Amino acid sequence: MNENRARAVLTYAGHVADRNDRGITGACLVGRELAARLGARQDVRTDDAPATSSGWRADLAQAFPGLTRLQTAHFAALADLHTVFTTLPRCTSALATLPNLSSRPGVRIVWLDAHGDLNTPASTPTGYLGGMVLSAALGWWDSGLGGGLLPEDVLLVGARDLDPFERGLVDDGMISLASGPAMLDTLDAFVADRPVYVHLDCDVLELGIVPTAYEVRGGLSLADLHAVARRVGRNEVVGVEIAEVEASGADPAGAVGRLLDALEPLT
Repeated sequence: MNENRARAVLTYAGHVADRNDRGITGACLVGRELAARLGARQDVRTDDAPATSSGWRADLAQAFPGLTRLQTAHFAALADLHTVFTTLPRCTSALATLPNLSSRPGVRIVWLDAHGDLNTPASTPTGYLGGMVLSAALGWWDSGLGGGLLPEDVLLVGARDLDPFERGLVDDGMISLASGPAMLDTLDAFVADRPVYVHLDCDVLELGIVPTAYEVRGGLSLADLHAVARRVGRNEVVGVEIAEVEASGADPAGAVGRLLDALEPLT
């Protein structure tokens, strides 16, 4: 278990390239439960941008004011806390958080996600802003929120729905992928004794474990997630961000509780 100098949970309750409020409600639920477990306060940052999905350029322009406020709060938390816990409505919100890690040289990014989120405006087959988050943080296109991460410091874990451009990056060795039976061995070699930042998009999990918008079969079990958390938790954990939990289904609070149980080694 990580010993924090101070404990806080940063929750972003703003629309970022989404069509509904379920991700916002989910981020608030996860943040509230996480704060209770940590004995911490929950710092909720909101934005009044409406729900929309109008293509990456329009969505980014609409979300940009809220994302800049999130970025400022997250940067301050990185400076003040041993570990920053952030709950996000959609993976797209990480456009604001990931560039802050360029101020922490040597940090390795463990990207738990069914998708690569490595497309650029030139490669995207859908125009969806959420599919271009990690590439923006790598500086492959200009989101206006910064970049600075290095490809060798990023590991995709559990990714299985990759577009052709993203698959080419993995096949060419530009981006590393940990999946299948060797997943934990690959993760172990990647993190070594380096500080780690964990991004969890809950669609990395098998269907039905956590309510989420983008479901892809063949995902991780909660036992798999716990094993990843246990290995990463041996290192200095700079931050943990959790995205894409929807407050829907018969028992969303129960699903969130089970999710946070699996992540306990990180907290």
